[in-house]
Amino acid sequence: MAFRISSSRFLAGLALTGFMLAAAGCQSGDNGILNLGFGKKDPTAPPPPQDPKVLASQLNAYCPRVTVRDGTAFFNTYVNEVQKPKPKLKKTGDAAADAAAQAAADAAAATPPDDSARIIYQASISDVTRDCSRADGQLTMKIAVAGKIVPGPKFTPGTITMPIRTAVMHGTDVLYSQIHQYQVQVTDPSVATQFVFTDSNVVVPAPTAPDYQAYAGYDETAPKATTDKPKRKRKKATATN
Repeated sequence: MAFRISSSRFLAGLALTGFMLAAAGCQSGDNGILNLGFGKKDPTAPPPPQDPKVLASQLNAYCPRVTVRDGTAFFNTYVNEVQKPKPKLKKTGDAAADAAAQAAADAAAATPPDDSARIIYQASISDVTRDCSRADGQLTMKIAVAGKIVPGPKFTPGTITMPIRTAVMHGTDVLYSQIHQYQVQVTDPSVATQFVFTDSNVVVPAPTAPDYQAYAGYDETAPKATTDKPKRKRKKATATN
């Protein structure tokens, strides 16, 4: 009877020991924690996935997106009107009345004028697109800008000039930036005139990652073309004996 009890305890202990070893083997991983020899690495198992890299095919197909920055989608031109001098107020001798009249004149002078009556034309950009090609370690882009021109009250038919800037940046580095004085012929002041401008000379180093940014828009800070004639050099008078 004692032998049977001892055999039962021995079998129970053996079963418990096997369960613990199996659990330890299941919990042991590649980091070696609780590795009792039952969870060794499989040499035929594939390596863990690494950080995704940009494929050459994906990079060759990459073409930087063109963005129109805030404030550069519209361009207005106005006529220059001569400011009239402020009328001199005649004093009446009544200090209160004179002060009220002066305050009213100052308020009228401080009120901004209605610029809508001085508009020559308003130009706006409605769409932008681009096309890319690669050769000899360089990226060549064609940036196209589409928009319209709406004549204003002061418009007269003729040729107008719009300052359009195209640029390509890599972070804070300017890779390309060019201002274009684009001219459009507008003959009918009663309807809007459509236009399409294309800059085909955008050449920058080929990107190594898809992190370029292209821009297009009006740039009113561009210097205006001067029409001054070159000054003639005066000839020095030669002394005569």
